[in-house]
Amino acid sequence: MVEPQITSHYGPITLRLVKPKDARALQHELMTNRAWLSPWEATIPGMEPSFDMRSGVRRLLQQYRDGLGVPFVMEYNGEIAGQLNIWGVARGSLSSATIGYWVSQRFAGKGVTPTCVAMATDIAFRQLRLHRMEICIRPENKPSLRVVQKLGFRYEGTRKNYIHIDGGWRDHYAFALTADEVPEGILKRWTSGRAPESAAAVVP
Repeated sequence: MVEPQITSHYGPITLRLVKPKDARALQHELMTNRAWLSPWEATIPGMEPSFDMRSGVRRLLQQYRDGLGVPFVMEYNGEIAGQLNIWGVARGSLSSATIGYWVSQRFAGKGVTPTCVAMATDIAFRQLRLHRMEICIRPENKPSLRVVQKLGFRYEGTRKNYIHIDGGWRDHYAFALTADEVPEGILKRWTSGRAPESAAAVVP
């Protein structure tokens, strides 16, 4: 795996590689945001959710060392605001990955999520040399749909019963970008007002 530049900044927002010492702060944000986060959290059929972030961070960093993903924390003015993972990294002829994230309610509306998704995608294309980035979002998750709209991700279709979320198999809309669609970088394209918001329009 190519070692990426794993820290990126834009204004008060920072995206950086997760550290073991972040586990306590991440667990605190998860536990104090249950009503806000639980409708969108991935679950495992027949198992209770685990909030042991120490083991979770260890697992994510092992996946990073194995070249399977890059786990980030999102910060706002130096405070941990949430988590973003590049996961499912595939090399070879596919050369793609998927982004997943969560943000604490108290940081919603501050531009943390779209900025970090843009920075992570730029890292994936430029440092990891990936070709394609995908984000899958539940149709009911209006804030996340607004993120891909702002950034000009392209709608690709509906995946039926795709991921086990909040105790059941849920449909997801799939959105993607390829590196050749954003040669100047997705963050620069968005902040300069050139992101085509219509690309994320969901086709019935």
